[in-house]
Amino acid sequence: MQNVHIDYRSPDHGFEAASHLAKDVAKQNRMGDPTIISWHRSSRVGPTAPFYEGANPETWWRKYGEGNGGKLEVSVGDDDYQFIMTDARAYETVGDLPLRNLTDSQGNQYLCYTPIQGRESSVPKENACTLLDGWVADQY
Repeated sequence: MQNVHIDYRSPDHGFEAASHLAKDVAKQNRMGDPTIISWHRSSRVGPTAPFYEGANPETWWRKYGEGNGGKLEVSVGDDDYQFIMTDARAYETVGDLPLRNLTDSQGNQYLCYTPIQGRESSVPKENACTLLDGWVADQY
């Protein structure tokens, strides 16, 4: 795997800014559609990436990224953020998925299957929606 470092000296620039820098560098390294496979944030600059029980927080993200097609590792700043990237240019897209995210009156978020939920109702239906938690990913 190729490694690239972006020397960025300033106060914490946040995940969004760091990921944009990483994608720009990936494009300069011949990735047509750079996509983040995994990432890590140094614990000395704030909260880290999600933690998984039994995984080493300093290495799991790299192993996951390498094992799932990562081709380029980009570090931003003094290792504030590290990203494993791949080129998604050759992957097929699935178009519009029949899913949508809704929130109930208590603020709970749901992933809903639109053919059952319908487009007219913004109240999550029990037979069409699943509560978002650590196992169900936010799709939109």
